[in-house]
Amino acid sequence: MLLTMLAMAANRAGTLQTVNAFFADPGLMWVTGVFTLLVGLTIVIAHNRLSGGAVPVVITIYGWIALLKGLLFVWLPASAQMQFYQSLYFAQWYYAYLSIAFIAGAYLTYNGFKPSAASS
Repeated sequence: MLLTMLAMAANRAGTLQTVNAFFADPGLMWVTGVFTLLVGLTIVIAHNRLSGGAVPVVITIYGWIALLKGLLFVWLPASAQMQFYQSLYFAQWYYAYLSIAFIAGAYLTYNGFKPSAASS
């Protein structure tokens, strides 16, 4: 997530062009939805924890969001998906959306690589 957000921040025009093309291709949306659904389902099944600190909760919430996003990409008609995308005003709020994902990615990366108290 962290590396993707850095690449997206460095290439705003290309990213916006790609995202617009993505939402204009219902087949690609469906295939992406299937894979997103599988990722979300895997996280929810393997890591459904709402206790034990902030990191497990953030990972669980990420899994549920991915699961829901995958379901919406698979089930919603392309016109509804396009309407939802347009309602987000992605181009206008581009860096705000990226900063949220960047912060989440940085937080998870830091906590994933910091030494645990047991290993110190």
